Amino acid sequence: MKTTSMNITPAKFAGLGAGTLLLLALISLFARHWAEFVQYCINAQIYLHRYLVLYLLQQRNHQYSGGVMLALGSFIYGFLHSVGPGHGKFVITTYLATHRRQLNASRLITLFGSLLQGVVAILFVLVLAVSLNLSMGDLSLSRYWLEKGSALFIAAFGLVVILRAIGLQRRKPLIINSLKPATTAEHQGHTDDCACGHRHLPGAAEMTGDWRNALWLVLSIGIRPCSGAILILVFANAVGMFTWGVISAMSMALGTALSIMILATLVHYAREKFIAANGNLTGKRLAQASQLAMIVGGVLLVLFALLLFSSVIPISANGDFIAAGC
Repeated sequence: MKTTSMNITPAKFAGLGAGTLLLLALISLFARHWAEFVQYCINAQIYLHRYLVLYLLQQRNHQYSGGVMLALGSFIYGFLHSVGPGHGKFVITTYLATHRRQLNASRLITLFGSLLQGVVAILFVLVLAVSLNLSMGDLSLSRYWLEKGSALFIAAFGLVVILRAIGLQRRKPLIINSLKPATTAEHQGHTDDCACGHRHLPGAAEMTGDWRNALWLVLSIGIRPCSGAILILVFANAVGMFTWGVISAMSMALGTALSIMILATLVHYAREKFIAANGNLTGKRLAQASQLAMIVGGVLLVLFALLLFSSVIPISANGDFIAAGC
């Protein structure tokens, strides 16, 4: 019978304590200046939008360098805008930190989710502003309910993650025959860590979900359109340049995708480094840790969705897309 023990040296303990204190200090500092940070992001967004409008008007006046600058500026805007607070960053960070997925799959999920944000913004303006010719107040009302609905969708995704983690043992058989047939008698007295040649618990890689989970994640990111894309699309439609508004919106989506893909890569390596540093997280322990992480991640998604639902910006007759979060 093999036993394992954790040897924590004083140096390791001191390093862990210092790291914990530093993390708590950073969290405290961030929380203290959160309001100023959010306001700075909104002000920067307004400032950048003025340049995008200028470039759009230059293109309209046949200054073709304006079109190039519009696409490039929109890409930079999308990249920088995604650095600020928003639901997409929280959803992808929480999910990838608690679910073991391949790096390329994680990047594709973030790419498709970000591109979907641009597509949803285009459809939103195309249907409501172009086809139905709604007023700014009606667009604000539609935006209000769309954001409320997207928050509920994120909450539903969090519940799916929780239910998947809780019901995992019930959906998969206790003994998974991977090498040879086995009877119940053969496993009497066996433990989950035994070397009988059979798998008693699902591996960590099996706890990431299938394509349905990936689809949930893509929709959770993309169902809430970017406010910046909506604003530039509405203005482009008003001046008869809707096609260039579409180019701008998708450039923003690509910029957002690049930023969040970088974040997803960092989260992936941080998660794998944590697992590698904890050598005792193998076999049953790794599966149990993954299951617990899934539950925690699902709870965080639900709590964040409730916060998002309660903080949706009220309806304004003058339109308020500039202040809405992405």
